Amino acid sequence: MDISAGIKASLAGRYASALFDLASENGTVTAVESDLEKLAAALGESADLAALTTNPELARDVQGKVMAAVAKKLKLSPLTTNFLGVLAANRRLAKLPAIISAFKAIAAAQRGEVSATVTSAHPLSATQLTALKNKLTAREGRTVMLTASVDPDLLGGLVVTIGSQRIDASIRTRLNSLAKAMQA
Repeated sequence: MDISAGIKASLAGRYASALFDLASENGTVTAVESDLEKLAAALGESADLAALTTNPELARDVQGKVMAAVAKKLKLSPLTTNFLGVLAANRRLAKLPAIISAFKAIAAAQRGEVSATVTSAHPLSATQLTALKNKLTAREGRTVMLTASVDPDLLGGLVVTIGSQRIDASIRTRLNSLAKAMQA
């Protein structure tokens, strides 16, 4: 498994790595990943839930009981439910978004995938996204999972970020480069 040292070294990465190891042993990586996606969506939708995870004034057992109720409501697997209990007991619920992100990165690396984001000035069609995904997959030599976003400030073109690499083919950057060249 080729996982960056940065992920493993972080607190969230250590928890995510431990959860991934347990899920691998149980053969439930896909189920846990699905659970974490549900949990991330719930955190995004509910300001109260997000506040609960970051409130240092709530007792550990209260946080644990609430997270158990949330897990039951979302129908999370026993492993994920127990993991949330451990996070509550160790006062690490505030790190949950980072743990979810690290788990996704570890699972993707295990599957030989790499995630990339593409930002464009206008929404890309499904055909354009598929073509870009295929070209990036061929370039990287592993499956690329693409996330698209729109930033009208780019004026045109694309900015693709794969890991720590950035490919900036936006008109905004070209205009800025031209302006700097003209100043010299």
